[in-house]
Amino acid sequence: MAAKPNTDYDPDHPPLTTGEKAQFAWYIARMCKRGIAGETVYQADLEKKVDRLLDRARDRAEKNARGKK
Repeated sequence: MAAKPNTDYDPDHPPLTTGEKAQFAWYIARMCKRGIAGETVYQADLEKKVDRLLDRARDRAEKNARGKK
């Protein structure tokens, strides 16, 4: 029997749109590629982009949650 999906808002794991999922995957792939290049390769720029993407998704999810109540 399949479990029902959890529709409750979780601030640690906001729901992502299809475009955000694609961006997230692209950034993670670039981070992996840089990680293969070596331990000393700068990745903070990509980490900031991922953080901003998740912050935007979190803000959108909170706004949608407030609108449904």
